[in-house]
Amino acid sequence: MYRFLLTRQWLITMLVALLLIPATIKLGFWQLHRHEARVARNELIGQALTAAPVPFDTLSPTPGFAVPKDLTWRTVTATGQYDPAHEFVVRKRTDSSGTIGYFVVTPFRLADGKGTLLVNRGWVASGNGATEYPPVPATPAGEVALTGRLRAEETYGASGIKDRTGLPDRQFNLINTDEQAKRTGAPLLGGYLELAGTTPAPADQPQLVPEPNHSDIGPHMAYAIQWWLFTAMIPVGVWVLARREAKDRAKQAAEAEVPLDAVPA
Repeated sequence: MYRFLLTRQWLITMLVALLLIPATIKLGFWQLHRHEARVARNELIGQALTAAPVPFDTLSPTPGFAVPKDLTWRTVTATGQYDPAHEFVVRKRTDSSGTIGYFVVTPFRLADGKGTLLVNRGWVASGNGATEYPPVPATPAGEVALTGRLRAEETYGASGIKDRTGLPDRQFNLINTDEQAKRTGAPLLGGYLELAGTTPAPADQPQLVPEPNHSDIGPHMAYAIQWWLFTAMIPVGVWVLARREAKDRAKQAAEAEVPLDAVPA
C-alpha cells in the first residue's frame, strides 16, 4: 500500500522533511539563547540601577577608560560645574514617543579637579531644521550635584553609524570622548553620565532620558517554542499526507476493480 513512498516525488518530500527537522530545532535553540541573553542583560541592568550610587570617577578614573558591561548603567554621582562653551548635540536621537531630535551633551568639570566628563543632559526637538543648532535650555550656573547612569561611550564600529564629515557646527553622530577630546583639547574621563537628576534642580532642562526597561524579556522564548512545535509537526504532516495518498490510491484501485455489469444503467 505504501510502495508509492519510494517514488521520486515522495523521496524528495521526505528528504526535505529530514533537512527541516534539524534546521528548525537549531532555530529554536537560537531563539532560546537570545532569550537567555536578554534575561541576563535585564538582570545585570537591574542590579546596576539598584546598586548604591558611587562617584563617577571611582568607576571611570582615567581618560580613555573603556566602561565594561558589568559597570554600565551603574548609578553614579558627580559634583562640579558645566562647561557650556564646549557643549554639542548628537543627531538623530529619539524621545520616549519616537520623535527624532537631539541629545544635548555638555562637558562637566569635577569639583575635586580629578577630571572632566561628558553629561548627556537629555533630549530636545529638532527646532528649525537639521542644519541649525537646536534651541537648548541653558546649563545651571555654578556648582551643582548630578545623579545619573554610567554609560559606555559610543563608537562607529559598535553602533553601525557611519563617520560622516561636513556636519553642522557642534553637531555629531556619537557620544565619543576621543572625538570630543580632539575637538576641545582637554582629556575626558571614559564613558559618559546619562543624567537622571540635578541638585539644585534647574528651572528648565532637556527631556531626561528614561531608565532602560529591564523587565521586558521579549518574544524570543515564544519564538523558540513555535519553532519546536513546527519541528514536531513536520513528521506528523508527512504521515498525514502519506495516509491520505494511501487512501486515495486504495479508493482508485477499488473503483478500477468494479466490473462494468455491476454499474447501474
